[in-house]
Amino acid sequence: MILVVVGPTGVGKTKMSVELAKKYNAEIINADSMQVYKGLNIGTAKVRDEEKENIPHHLFDICDVNDMYTVCEYQKDARKLIDKLTKENKNIIIVGGTGLYIKALLYDYRFKTEDELDDYNYLTNEEIMNKIKKYDDSCDIHINNRKRLVRYLNKLEQNLIEEKNGNKKLYEFKMIGLTTDRETLYKKIDDRVDKMVKDGLIEEVRSFYDKNIHSKSIMTGIGYKELYMAFDGKISLDEAIELIKKNSRHYAKRQYTFFKNQFTDIKWYQTNYEDFSKTVEEVIKDISSVK
Repeated sequence: MILVVVGPTGVGKTKMSVELAKKYNAEIINADSMQVYKGLNIGTAKVRDEEKENIPHHLFDICDVNDMYTVCEYQKDARKLIDKLTKENKNIIIVGGTGLYIKALLYDYRFKTEDELDDYNYLTNEEIMNKIKKYDDSCDIHINNRKRLVRYLNKLEQNLIEEKNGNKKLYEFKMIGLTTDRETLYKKIDDRVDKMVKDGLIEEVRSFYDKNIHSKSIMTGIGYKELYMAFDGKISLDEAIELIKKNSRHYAKRQYTFFKNQFTDIKWYQTNYEDFSKTVEEVIKDISSVK
């Protein structure tokens, strides 16, 4: 059995995945594009060791922050895991808010091969650099090194999927979506950012800043890029924290849009923040009814 737990940031996906894994003796596979990176813990709300309850968790902390882990690489790694766990007759819980990862993993999405990559002959070096900057604002490749610019832009654009039969399922799975009303979600997101700060977010980000790390994962990650702006003196710390909240709320909205547009078979459940066990019970009841 494969269960997929999705939803916007701050809605309880991690807790739900652990509860379902306990119920069904399952192993958990990460589907969050930031939680693959080592050291990005507080800002990504990564599951803590004590929260795992001895349940095997896969594809967390597999990359250095200086690496660039693409959705294509994720697809290969996660499919290998699914095949391995399936052969072992294990139940699987896939959890995360990166819709692109989930789509690439579970459906027949294919990527361009090396000989299909774009040579960008129709773009000047400056135009290629401008495209790169949209992904990686810290790129320091020399503007005259066209070969490196072209190679790097192709690598960045491997995060964009080329759809071929993209709605054909490769696995049988049940999708569980957690949701709540917008006002409640935004309040939860704001409160969670405040808790992250109390738990040491500023210190976590500062440790990367002091090492002069300006990788794509840092410079595009919510909670990291905003604090870098503060450390650079562009905004105050208070402004950075408010910007993290704002960007997190906007991200939640984009997550909803992606999930609702790309997945037609999600069963949505209202998160009961006062008694989360009731939400868990409702999900388990539905799963049991279709077994």
